[in-house]
Amino acid sequence: MEQVALLTEKCIYNDIDSIFTKPIHIAMTMANDNFLKDFLETEDMMPDNEEFLNTIKNYILTYKEKYNYDAVFLVSTKTNRYYHFEGIDRILTPDNAENTWYYSFLASPDEYALNIDNDEAAHNEIVVFINCKIKNKAGSVIGVVGVGFRVDYLQKIFKEYETQFDVKVYLIDNQGMIELSMDKTGFRKTDLFALPEFRDLKERILSEKEKCQYFWYAAKERKGYLVAKYVPNLEWHLIIDNDADVLAEQTKRQFFTGIMVLLMIVAPVLIVTTCILRGHNMRLVKLAVAEEKKRSSVFQVETGKLYENIYEVDITHNRAASEATESYFESLGVPRNTPYDEALRIIAKKQIKTEYRQGYLATFGRENALRVYAEGGDCLRYDFMISTDARPDYHWLRLTARIFHWDDDGSVRMLMYRQNVDKEKEHEQHLLEKMQRDSLTGLYNKAATQEYIQQRLLRHPGEVFAFFILDIDNFKNVNDSCGHAVGDMVIADFAELLKKEFQENDIIGRIGGDEFVALVRAPSREWAEKKALSVVTAMRHDVTDGVKTCPVSVSIGVALAPEAGAEFETLYKNADRALYHTKQHGKNGFTLYDS
Repeated sequence: MEQVALLTEKCIYNDIDSIFTKPIHIAMTMANDNFLKDFLETEDMMPDNEEFLNTIKNYILTYKEKYNYDAVFLVSTKTNRYYHFEGIDRILTPDNAENTWYYSFLASPDEYALNIDNDEAAHNEIVVFINCKIKNKAGSVIGVVGVGFRVDYLQKIFKEYETQFDVKVYLIDNQGMIELSMDKTGFRKTDLFALPEFRDLKERILSEKEKCQYFWYAAKERKGYLVAKYVPNLEWHLIIDNDADVLAEQTKRQFFTGIMVLLMIVAPVLIVTTCILRGHNMRLVKLAVAEEKKRSSVFQVETGKLYENIYEVDITHNRAASEATESYFESLGVPRNTPYDEALRIIAKKQIKTEYRQGYLATFGRENALRVYAEGGDCLRYDFMISTDARPDYHWLRLTARIFHWDDDGSVRMLMYRQNVDKEKEHEQHLLEKMQRDSLTGLYNKAATQEYIQQRLLRHPGEVFAFFILDIDNFKNVNDSCGHAVGDMVIADFAELLKKEFQENDIIGRIGGDEFVALVRAPSREWAEKKALSVVTAMRHDVTDGVKTCPVSVSIGVALAPEAGAEFETLYKNADRALYHTKQHGKNGFTLYDS
């Protein structure tokens, strides 16, 4: 009875763990997705923008269809909007009882939590929601993202064990209410400890959340063997009850039958007894082997879906922790028995793109790993670009390391997971690019232009740049005379001419209705003057709506960095002064700022 109950608990616990590990990982991955963070940060600037809403709808639908979840959602703490794959579903308010889970979760210190939805439990179905907090760089919660899926087939698993091994299986919450058993769900509240045999065990079972409990109990005329284990992923307790009365009754019948048979003939009894014992042992062996195979199979399949390679290192002793890891390092060009920190440097030099090497070594270096573990941390993560023999071009890779203590030799170790995130990064870049572009011209919008110019000035201090402000002359007259449609055409044509006049790596943006800026490297002051004159000449043309003809020209103000300023605001201010001078002296020309 003890062995069957313990093995049943291990099998069911592994079943539950395999069911919930992946969605928790997916929800946490989404919560750390920079795209969702950027979306929530800019949500209030474009609340009714259809393209903006379609972006998040497509994002949510992609996760829903890829992992076949019943629900994927996003809630903004700024607007309390509840997004799903069809758009904005509703606005969450504290006075609505259905939203209690949301406000309770925000008030809790947990990074993620499970919310059980039993609305459909009348059909023996139960939906579990994995909710994760999304935080900005300051650590403030800006949203909640989650996935939901049905786990009603757990009842089928319970039924198989109860039928095959004569045990009762329950999942109960922290108050003792039965959330799931072969014939019950949390839809109709049933207190397990209201049953006479369990009444005195409530405190003992619910107070223990660290270790597995197993013990005999007796109540009135009933005796049984009980196994209880807390399931952290669900925040429920798993209870396996093996009723000794059932076995006692079976044993009693077998005993009297055995006496009768023994009296009749001894030899057949010995043969039958041997068969029974052998069959019992085979059943235990079969159950143990099935548990191990299932656990190993689930681990291999699920990790294979998420990660390219998994390897283990012994940080304390500065070496690979297994033959598989040693062989893997060797395949990357690291000689056998090379210390881990040296192997890390070899891999970085051979495979990792230059600008990411220092971050890679600093994150997964031996000293940093031991420091993080000593401070109570257990996870390291870094995204970088890498090349391999199979793929000579660089692609994005995410390396995640889990730090843990190995009791056998007292060492600190790391399990390291390599995951290809090329498509994820490409998607993020595409969405970022789309949000930074002006819809009419395809140039950078005002915010993106200012950010990129400021970044380039900071990265190249002391280098000479020419900052151009370009303003279309008499643009109001074009709109008034030829109409706004022609005005939009002038803006679009003007942008195309700008692209031809400047190089691909120059920064060009539209920062107002008919106002544009550009930042370009300038070998000299004379070069900047020639470039300005070239642009003025190229932009001079006529447009017509078929009836009226309007001349188009440009006025330019130019400021040189760092002479006229080393950051965006100063350069813009001085270039604007030069532009004003051009406007005051007849337009259709340029002025180079001179202090």
